Amino acid sequence: MDKYKIKSIFKKINNDHIIKVKVPGSKSITNRALLIAALAKGESRLKGALFSNDAKNMIACLNTLGIKIDVNEEDELITVHGCGGMLPVKNANINVGSAGTAARFITAMLAFSSGVYHLDASEQMKKRPMKPLLDALINLGVIISYDEKEGHFPFALDSREVKGGKISLSTAISSQFLSAVIMTGFLLENGLRVDISGGRESLPYVDMTVKVMEDFGLTVNKVDEDGLISYILKEGNSYEAREYDIEPDVSAACYFYAMAEILGCKAQVQGVYLDSIQGDIEFVKLLTKMGAVLSEEKDGIIIQGAINGEYEGIEANLNSFSDQALTLAAISVFAKTPTKITGVAHIRLQESDRLLAMKKELEKLGIRTEMGEGEITIFPNSMDGADVEIETYEDHRVAMAFSLIGLRRNGIVIENPECSAKTFKDYFQILDGITSILSL
Repeated sequence: MDKYKIKSIFKKINNDHIIKVKVPGSKSITNRALLIAALAKGESRLKGALFSNDAKNMIACLNTLGIKIDVNEEDELITVHGCGGMLPVKNANINVGSAGTAARFITAMLAFSSGVYHLDASEQMKKRPMKPLLDALINLGVIISYDEKEGHFPFALDSREVKGGKISLSTAISSQFLSAVIMTGFLLENGLRVDISGGRESLPYVDMTVKVMEDFGLTVNKVDEDGLISYILKEGNSYEAREYDIEPDVSAACYFYAMAEILGCKAQVQGVYLDSIQGDIEFVKLLTKMGAVLSEEKDGIIIQGAINGEYEGIEANLNSFSDQALTLAAISVFAKTPTKITGVAHIRLQESDRLLAMKKELEKLGIRTEMGEGEITIFPNSMDGADVEIETYEDHRVAMAFSLIGLRRNGIVIENPECSAKTFKDYFQILDGITSILSL
């Protein structure tokens, strides 16, 4: 499917209708649990797992390193035969594809596993930043030689002489760097202390990492010494295999809750609750500042969108749940007043320059924006219904977020919708079902 034209259903539906969906398991939790289970002692069963391109890339990398993994997509079950912290393969060629989590997590694990490896990636991943992590690993004694551009894939990695110690690591660009080293630092002979520098305002994905680690039996020591935050991983610790339930992906759920706001109807995503360990749950709460009403039911949170789809714009700092910046942008074009999104400079270095993509594609629709280095203000305006093709930049979040606009504005055509398979391969099929049912 090269293109997908969204069916506009605004004011063609009964606002008492409810969008009820089930979304895949969390990408973030699935890939953390995969890596941790691979290093655990014994056999782990991951229930409710995600089978996106990113998860498949992680599984392929672990397979190459000698980890046996049994996959049952129909039952959403992954069985991982852990290696007890001793990777069976000490010399290998690894390709992480376009998966940012695999890229960062696998790199740190190999840096702490006393072997010689060559790591490659997709053209898209080659453009994404790795330098803060790689520089920290070099400071520990890892020998890295770059095939192409310094600080980027592809590169060779020799970790045979690495013993552990202390590193300083910036999380300004990505908190995945920190998650990567704390998940695997215990593998080092002398353990690892990680001092945080140049940090982001909050690190919900790191908190998630720590929670999954603790669920598999490994304690993380976090200390605050006069404002300097450090994570300490002691050598000799280990993960214990277990049966593990993976939460539904809240990042995916947010698109359906956003639909409720845009259309003025209700939405419920099965199994999504306010106590989720995923940072994007804050976006669901944020919708209440735009006139939505939130209630938590037995089967999951229900969002009642603003009545008749009429709501005000807001100013919001999305630093800690920036995957939803594009989603908020889609909602904002139908608001009565401007919306300002701040705290998102780092999204310029993700699968695409998401801030620039937002600006370019909104301006195609006649929506004026003002963009700063880490912020954007969106000025809603009436839009005609002429066909407009939305470029997706091979970025799943651009594709899914801009599809939301098409539910209320005629003529939105999404180019390369299949890029959504990175995290949510059935998104557009589910969207088909929603528009068909609601517009009956």
